[in-house]
Amino acid sequence: MKILIAPDKFKGSLNAQEAAENIAAGLRESLPEVNIDIVPMADGGEGTAEVISQALGAAWLQSKAHDPLGREIDVRYAWVDPPPPRLRRDRQRLAVMEMSEAAGLRRLSSNERDPLRATTFGVGEMILDASRHGATEIIIGLGGSATNDGGSGTAKALGFRFDYEHEQKEERECVTGLVNLNRIEKPRDLKLPRIIAAVDVRNPLLGKNGATRVFGLQKGVTPDKIDTLERALAKLADIVSRDLKVDYRDKPGAGAAGGLGFGLMSFCGAKIRSGFDVVAEIVGLESKTRNADIVITGEGSLDRQTLEGKTPAGVARLARKLGKRVFTIVGRASKERQVREIFDGVYELNQPGINEKEQMARAGELLRENARELGEMLKKTSNAQHRTRLRH
Repeated sequence: MKILIAPDKFKGSLNAQEAAENIAAGLRESLPEVNIDIVPMADGGEGTAEVISQALGAAWLQSKAHDPLGREIDVRYAWVDPPPPRLRRDRQRLAVMEMSEAAGLRRLSSNERDPLRATTFGVGEMILDASRHGATEIIIGLGGSATNDGGSGTAKALGFRFDYEHEQKEERECVTGLVNLNRIEKPRDLKLPRIIAAVDVRNPLLGKNGATRVFGLQKGVTPDKIDTLERALAKLADIVSRDLKVDYRDKPGAGAAGGLGFGLMSFCGAKIRSGFDVVAEIVGLESKTRNADIVITGEGSLDRQTLEGKTPAGVARLARKLGKRVFTIVGRASKERQVREIFDGVYELNQPGINEKEQMARAGELLRENARELGEMLKKTSNAQHRTRLRH
């Protein structure tokens, strides 16, 4: 029996590699002779650069940038020069970064979260640094953001000039100042490499399914500021459409990372792609799935949002296409039939009597327990099928 283990991270507990190794360890307790292939996965969220770096043997480059509140920090991104032949095509130097490295929630304490002031300026600085190093392509994972600025901060770092009706300091420094935006001027000498924005959501920029209304509250937006931020991003989209002659506000993925998807398309000519598809292509997931009998994936949470582009759903759909049985081990799972039916089985770390904090601390142990249970089930199924074949 050949088993492919392809999980994403368990946020706050284990990265994708650690999750895969714990699942493998649990399986071997039940199936000591099993043939296991480990392929850590990501979908554009946090951990994407790490997974791609590991798959391609990338180096890490360090640079300076500014965090969401304007403080100077050290950041890093993966650097592949040159990419392997299977990816090379016309690529020469590939940079892989995550917007959360500069503008993520992890850069702020819980009492510092303030999407009215938080900016993606540092993301633009990282793009410029990779460009100066001669990158011919940049992949940016758009997950874990602390921002809701529509990519306006990134644009300013790249040299775009934003003129406001009143030019008050507050308008320049606060996202809500975009409601008084009057003009955007593109820098004359800006030359950027190809940019792929890897996303794990398909939300547009505006509206009930847009960046602000869906993701704002979890970043610290208070309910009374939702409409103000929505108007600010709408004004940004209007001025971009008029001055830059592009309009991506309704494009799926435009609302990713507080509208950074919109900003990268508008200011950098970026292409939005499913983060899962980007990573799957780089790690060769389809060929590995084709060679497996059983596929196991996993992530911290399994819910309706999983279906929009998260790793477990992507792995499951690929496995189904290739006629493989697929299981998932997750921290917690929704009871919705639509979410569960894409798997042959769902195993949860969540257990009665264990609170979320303890579950996260014991994630590795619980993963091994669930994998051992899954292995016992697979062994019984295999033995039953073997006896049936003998009788016939």
